[in-house]
Amino acid sequence: MHPFPKTKHLAIIGFVLTLCLQWAFFRFGVEHLHSPWNALASGLAIFAASYMLSWGAELAQFEMPQSLAIAFLALVAVLPEYAVDMYFAWKAGTNPEYIHYATANMTGANRLLIGVGWAAVVFAYFFKTKKGEVILEKENRTEIFALLLATVYCFIVPFKQSLSWIDSVFLLSIFVWYIRQAMKAKHKEPEIEGPILEIAEWKRLPRIMATFFFFGVSGFTIFIAAEPFAEGILEVGRKTGIEEFILVQWLAPLASESPEFIVALIFAWRANAASSLGTLISSKVNQWTLLVGMLPLVYNLSAGHIGPMVMDARQSEEIFLTAAQSLFAIVIIANLRFSITEALLLFVLFMTQIFFTSTEARTIYAFVYIALAIGWFFAVKSNKKGFQEILKIAIKR
Repeated sequence: MHPFPKTKHLAIIGFVLTLCLQWAFFRFGVEHLHSPWNALASGLAIFAASYMLSWGAELAQFEMPQSLAIAFLALVAVLPEYAVDMYFAWKAGTNPEYIHYATANMTGANRLLIGVGWAAVVFAYFFKTKKGEVILEKENRTEIFALLLATVYCFIVPFKQSLSWIDSVFLLSIFVWYIRQAMKAKHKEPEIEGPILEIAEWKRLPRIMATFFFFGVSGFTIFIAAEPFAEGILEVGRKTGIEEFILVQWLAPLASESPEFIVALIFAWRANAASSLGTLISSKVNQWTLLVGMLPLVYNLSAGHIGPMVMDARQSEEIFLTAAQSLFAIVIIANLRFSITEALLLFVLFMTQIFFTSTEARTIYAFVYIALAIGWFFAVKSNKKGFQEILKIAIKR
């Protein structure tokens, strides 16, 4: 067996483990925290658990094909986000007020992933290599096609103002199809760097045991921290007068997804931007299919009967805006190229919309995204060809 992790790597692993365990101490110990410290402590635990999840997923890549590994890594990386949103959906089954929070968290996470995550990869890659464009792999067309199907379907949701089991069937079917395509890919040994570098070189059995350790600790941490974190954010909003919808929409996803962004940025900084962006695209597919599709199922399970999650005008507008942003992003990367100009446009549109929360502003931003998508499609010839290739691959499969 290869040497134990270096001191600096061991220190990082120990620090992240401590952040996970500190919440267990406050949750089950004598000391109990009050707002806002309970939200902060549980949020830090989720943040640390996300890192441990990503380490476990990276080690798991040795046991599966690369495309499936990327899909698995993307799925695992957003599990903290799933935990928070599933909690809101579960509470909504007995308290309809929580439907607002489930929708807010889901739309915020999706828009944050594209507006900040995708763009940040290109920025980091440019600063490192001075190259103003990330070129994706041909295999990424599978993710783009799945994302296109989910996006087109999600445009229907705002008009019927509800999420039901029918939506779950369609969206989860896309997710299953996507995973099946990923499973057909050839196996390729992953490149591991960072704190788990030495662990990746261990013999198979110890490496698998380390993988399960990371998954076990992170999973337990997320399980005990998701509810206090979600409720802590709501309590902070009530005490400070900040709109709870806004806090749930932006603060919760920022905490649960920031480790994923950081890991993606590290890979981009190492000039591996294609894999970094590919992982975030896969994360978007996961959130736009599995996350959205699970909401009504968890809601119905909690309510004890089958029925739609009925949404008001605000929630419908948020989903429409999220679908519009997704459509524009798909058009941009259809040619498997993502330039710094395109990244900057996505980033600016996302950042500015945070400051405008009226119905009119949401509608304007949504139609700006749609208009840009149409304009980009007809103005850039490579986008048309890219869509044709995406559809060809989908038909063949």
